[in-house]
Amino acid sequence: MASLLPANVMQNNTQELAPLSLSTRLTIAKNAITKNNLITLAILLFILFIMGFFVIAPLFSMLQKSMQNDAGQFIGLANFAEYFSSSSVWQSIRNTLFIGVTVTSMVGLLAFCYAYALTRSCMPLKGLFSILGTAPILAPSLLPAISLIYLLGNQGIAKDLLMGHSVYGPVGITIGLTFWCFPHALMIIKTSLRTSDARLYEAAKALNTSPIKTFFIVTLPGAKYGVISALIVVFTLVVCDFSVPKVIGGSYNILATDIFKQVVGQQNFSMGAVTSVALLVPALLAFVADRWVQKKQKGLFDSRSVAYVPKANIIRDSLCFLFCSLICLTIITIIGMAIYGSLVTFWPWNTALSLNNYNFEQFSASGWQPYFNSIKLGVLVAIFGTMTIFLGAYCIEKGRCAAPLRQLLQMFAIIPMAVPGMVLGLGYIFFFNNHHNPLTVLYGTMTILVINTVMHYYTVGHMTAITALKQLPAEIEAISASLKLPQYKAFFKVTLPVCAPAILDIFVYLFVNAMTTTSAIIFLYSTDTMPASVSVLNMDEAGQTGPAAAMAVMLLLTTALVKISYVAGNKLLESTTQGWRKR
Repeated sequence: MASLLPANVMQNNTQELAPLSLSTRLTIAKNAITKNNLITLAILLFILFIMGFFVIAPLFSMLQKSMQNDAGQFIGLANFAEYFSSSSVWQSIRNTLFIGVTVTSMVGLLAFCYAYALTRSCMPLKGLFSILGTAPILAPSLLPAISLIYLLGNQGIAKDLLMGHSVYGPVGITIGLTFWCFPHALMIIKTSLRTSDARLYEAAKALNTSPIKTFFIVTLPGAKYGVISALIVVFTLVVCDFSVPKVIGGSYNILATDIFKQVVGQQNFSMGAVTSVALLVPALLAFVADRWVQKKQKGLFDSRSVAYVPKANIIRDSLCFLFCSLICLTIITIIGMAIYGSLVTFWPWNTALSLNNYNFEQFSASGWQPYFNSIKLGVLVAIFGTMTIFLGAYCIEKGRCAAPLRQLLQMFAIIPMAVPGMVLGLGYIFFFNNHHNPLTVLYGTMTILVINTVMHYYTVGHMTAITALKQLPAEIEAISASLKLPQYKAFFKVTLPVCAPAILDIFVYLFVNAMTTTSAIIFLYSTDTMPASVSVLNMDEAGQTGPAAAMAVMLLLTTALVKISYVAGNKLLESTTQGWRKR
């Protein structure tokens, strides 16, 4: 373990400690630990402040508002009784569940087959298929909705494919959300299928088990928890998404769009809060189910396991190649149609290609400012979010003091995953747009957009950091203390270099999501801080589909450029980290 520390640090500190008596060295170590504990405690309290004021308090304010009338008087559950007495509300609930189950089923089946082809076949172009399969995650959820308008809308070039049905409604919502959610399920399922023990397949072959039976008794059980987790994630994304139903949903109401109509359209904040609570229920149930799955899941690959390597099978490999080609063709078509639509001068009457739609000053008073606001938002969220998340995770995982506080913060760090973006955003309105709150000065500023976005995506970054930190030996902190090396120096000299790839993962994850998010910040922006994703929504709502497509394409190109840079940087960091581990 000591080899993880630089040799010069070990040598210098050993020479300094050698002449000292045992009692003196114990005193020095005790003082060092005390200072380390004070620093750790200060960071933990800072994280507690952030979680308390920017997650717990807004949610409490939303729940409080749902039990008040317009005058702010407490009326108990009267709002809930009025809300659930409406037949239109139950129709929205049925629509939400129908879309959730339909999209989840489709995405689960398609993503599993695609992941199976990538991990269990010898088809060519696996690398290309892997990249194209995750491409939709770089686009805002508004992009597929806009693309479907060009493809299957009333003036769409392929509207006859719907055989008289309209894309504005459940058909468009289902296709758009399937496109957007596909890569999220693919990444989870591919990971679960990748770690398989070849000995199980050898045993099945020795018992003359058919390939189909082997699939159901070996392959599927080994990946079942990953599949279930993917289905839960997709269901949560679907029922909580606002952008796709808003653009292409037409008069087909779901809970997420009901919140927007209540708050923005009718200024009925109490009913908006009640709808948020209703939307919170399926998200919480999905979250609880996911936690249960994570606890049930056990490692099926240990040091004695043999990695499964697929063998060539011309029939299977050909079918997998054909399936993946069709999926990638669909993805390329949807993305390509959005790019094409952004270049058409005036759809569908003037199809000459030009960059007119990218001259945003003609269509919006804000011009290009929302795009630059999104870049600013993404950079700030990535920098401050990564610092906060990693420091918090480090103190929770590696801290030696305040164990109850660390356990409490570990629980708080998981809460944002269960809260839909619109619900968190509405909670920010009730909490920060309150003259009794000294933090009300943050409302309408870029700062509150940064804080809200970091909190919204906090959990995934935290879990990534915790996973990376668990791979480090626990003896590093003890060795640094015995060598009179402050813990913060060990943090900078050992922890940061070794965890650099995970830190870069968090940075890119936060940046991409900050660039493409809409739901959480739809209630919080001002004229000066409007991000590009909201500008896309506003332009589309004003009938300016071409400029909306152009802004969505700009977001896609920006996130794609960052992703390419990330891949190159990650390879460099991995090689550096491997050198560190060898030392």
